[in-house]
Amino acid sequence: MTTAVEVVYERRGAGPALVLLHGIGHHWAAWRPVLDRLAEAHDVIAVDMPGFGRSPVPAAGLPADMPGLAAAMVELFGAFGLERPHVAGNSLGGAIALELAALGAVSSATALSPAGFCTARELRWALTVLSLHRNAARLPEPVLRRLFAAPALRMLAMGMILARPNRMALDDAVADARALRQARAFRAVARAGRGYAYAGAPTVPVTVAWGTRDRILPYRQAALARTRLPAARHLDLPGCGHVPMHDDPELVASVILGTTGVRPA
Repeated sequence: MTTAVEVVYERRGAGPALVLLHGIGHHWAAWRPVLDRLAEAHDVIAVDMPGFGRSPVPAAGLPADMPGLAAAMVELFGAFGLERPHVAGNSLGGAIALELAALGAVSSATALSPAGFCTARELRWALTVLSLHRNAARLPEPVLRRLFAAPALRMLAMGMILARPNRMALDDAVADARALRQARAFRAVARAGRGYAYAGAPTVPVTVAWGTRDRILPYRQAALARTRLPAARHLDLPGCGHVPMHDDPELVASVILGTTGVRPA
């Protein structure tokens, strides 16, 4: 599906609105493992953010910084007819979720391994690893499919992003590689994020949850998040990597529902 502001999205369920925001180079399908569980309690909208997945780059260009990305999400809420939805995000999406919480533009925010709590060196590391994965994703899809079909090779190829890559369906692994390869906004958003550090003061319920086996934005960054967001709920995601929705979907869904405070009917 698309909206008037040219984003592709998946929408399921009924109840208070919950918008899901993926990380850099990813797409709405990153949330597929938790969608049905969340849709038992919420009107869930998982979006391909502008320039990622199948959403085009806006004609006016991409925002130049993280506050600009948050403002673009507020505009998107308006296109959906939403007023202060709940929001959950991973990595880049987690940082945007926290920015939205500081604006008071959402009813709650769940941030999974969010950007904004790393040193400049750690950020360079994360972007370098993701850029290398993006280069590898340019292999022909039949080659990628054969690669991901072998458990040992899939662990080698995806073990930096997922702690348990063999839990991901083969078609999902190939689709993730395709999304990373085709992410038109990757370089522009990476440039916009250089030097970014979260400094907001949320006025709504916030949860920050970190995978203990995150190798992109390592778990040690959770300590800085605790310092900067003392009023937030801080949780560990044991055994999870940078994209925990595939590693432990039940745990991730329960964390998000614990933040929104909405339970299945």
